[in-house]
Amino acid sequence: MDLRAELLKSIWYAFTALDVEKSGKVSKSQLKVLSHNLYTVLCIPHDPVALEEHFRDDDDGPVSSQGYMPYLNKYILDKVEEGAFVKENFDELCWTLTAKKNYKPDRNGNSVVSHQDAFKLWCLFNFLSEDKYPLVMVPDEVEYLLKKICTAMNVELNSCELDDYLSQEPQGQGGLTVWQFLDMVNSGRFLRGIEQEAVSMAIEEVYQEVIEDVLKQARSPHGYLWKKGQLRRNWSERWFTLKPSVLSYYMSEERKEKKGSITLDKHCCVEVLPDRDGKRCMFCVKTSSRTYEMSASDTRQRQEWTLAIQTAIRLQAEGKKSLHKDLKQKRREQREQREQRKAAKEEETQRLKQLQEEKERKLQELELLKEAQRQAEILLQEEEQRRRQQHEQMQRTLEIQLREAEQARASMQAEMVLKEAEAERQRKRILELEDMQERLQEALQQEVKARQDEEAVRYAQARLLAEEEEKLKQLMKLKEEQEEYIIKTQREKQVLKQEMENKNKCLEEAQKQLEEVRVNRQRVDQDVMAAQRKLRQASTNVKHWNVQMNRLMHPIGPGDKRTNVSGGGFTGYQPLLSQRDSSLK
Repeated sequence: MDLRAELLKSIWYAFTALDVEKSGKVSKSQLKVLSHNLYTVLCIPHDPVALEEHFRDDDDGPVSSQGYMPYLNKYILDKVEEGAFVKENFDELCWTLTAKKNYKPDRNGNSVVSHQDAFKLWCLFNFLSEDKYPLVMVPDEVEYLLKKICTAMNVELNSCELDDYLSQEPQGQGGLTVWQFLDMVNSGRFLRGIEQEAVSMAIEEVYQEVIEDVLKQARSPHGYLWKKGQLRRNWSERWFTLKPSVLSYYMSEERKEKKGSITLDKHCCVEVLPDRDGKRCMFCVKTSSRTYEMSASDTRQRQEWTLAIQTAIRLQAEGKKSLHKDLKQKRREQREQREQRKAAKEEETQRLKQLQEEKERKLQELELLKEAQRQAEILLQEEEQRRRQQHEQMQRTLEIQLREAEQARASMQAEMVLKEAEAERQRKRILELEDMQERLQEALQQEVKARQDEEAVRYAQARLLAEEEEKLKQLMKLKEEQEEYIIKTQREKQVLKQEMENKNKCLEEAQKQLEEVRVNRQRVDQDVMAAQRKLRQASTNVKHWNVQMNRLMHPIGPGDKRTNVSGGGFTGYQPLLSQRDSSLK
């Protein structure tokens, strides 16, 4: 049982105690106070403003346990850290809330247990109860707890009286609630003649052992244990308390001043030591860092302590935190095994009963079958006699029919002769018909072949017609393409003609420029002296004009015809340029 399950059991009692109307719902104001108290005892930091906001009054009304669980899990249980709070304070809070409503001790003061002892019994009940709600403790666990308390008082429990009490309770066989259990203990039925102080001490011892996981502690009648110091090496009397993971020692049994502790793990061991230094019944606990020597008052006490410490070391080696949690789980598994065996036994009994009923039913069926067989034998004899009579009657009838058949056979033989003659005539007729059929089939095959030839010729004609039609389409397509090409050629011809006209205009302009050059040449002849001084500049100008004229006179076109025309015009102009250059020189 993990920490969350333990806390939920106590919180369940607190929640049900706040449910005054037993409707399964609690008001938000009460849940707010409960949550605040849980935050406090579990040492969980919280925001009071957020708490007020979550449980503010609205129209939703009271909250059920299922409605409170999400908040409880998210904001409280998920934040709980084991060892960060005192669980006894938490249990006291939940006990205080539920005891006010449900715990009703004897008003005359005749209760066997005090209020504080009732709280410890409530904690023990929660620990041993089943993990189902509402919480109950099964009879086996009730007997186990009462035996533990009686053993602590050196008293034997009367198990028969306990069984009678549980059988008288309406729900005793299924388990007792905590209030029924407390009423049973307070009734004094099982603790007659025992003082309340002894009962209180026994409950305290069981509480320390089961709830606080104290595996062993020194009892006052047996005295304290003596422990040897590490530095001063002197012997001191200490009150020891053993838990699964630690062996603590105090100045006195009130456990107010803790002097130290010994941490136990799977590597520790306990050994018995011989008597020395005036001490007897010695033993030691060896850890990985130190050896602790102790002395008990007698051999029995030493044996109890060594066994208890070995048990604690074994629990650490097995990774278990609590001996009684492990024992509780084992008892639960044993109960489940007993229930399974009981169920299997009942199932086997039921199966045997069914087999017995089946056997009886089959015996009855067998008797019925035997009776049916006797009736069948009688019917069979009657049927045999009837069949024998029918056989004799049939035999006489067959003899009569045989005579009639002989007569019919003679008449049929005569008729057969006539039929054979008729059959011979029919065979001849059939042969003639078969011959005629063969001739007809030959004529039919010839006609079919002629039709096939005709079909082939027609198919060939159709194919030729299709080919001629296809060729005609191709011819028409070629004709259209030719016409389009002619139109395109005419357009290109017009474009070329336009380009030739443009070239002619350019040629005329070039001729005009040539005339201007001639005039300039005559002027240069007159100013020959000036031209000689400016010869270099004039040569540069002439070259520049040559480049420009070459650009103007050079034809640009796609056809050879235009190239020849433009080339002829440029060639006619070239001698004039050569003549001008020679005159300038």
